[in-house]
Amino acid sequence: MSATSAATLPDSLDRTLDALADPYRRQVVELLRQRPHRAGELSAALALRPSVMSRHLKVLRESELVEETSPQFDARVRVYSLRSGATAELRSWLDAVEQGWADQLAALKAHVEQSP
Repeated sequence: MSATSAATLPDSLDRTLDALADPYRRQVVELLRQRPHRAGELSAALALRPSVMSRHLKVLRESELVEETSPQFDARVRVYSLRSGATAELRSWLDAVEQGWADQLAALKAHVEQSP
């Protein structure tokens, strides 16, 4: 990947990587992979104060990795779940990076094999 194309990476990819850089947020994603959870359940599972969990959930919402819903019977309850397709852009970028590495290794191999 050239320096020019690196400068054109979308902000949304940066937000995704920033959100996933924190180990607590990755643990939240792992819990949400199993099923949707209420904020209080996530807080208890990770032994975090509700205010701290709230900040982590805000980052995950803003990065569009998770979504928040409220059941009709109680609008005060917040239920969090993973957004469908939220990591598609990240997967696409990682595939392109991996392909770049494979291309470079193939070119190096070809060069070495052609050298006397």
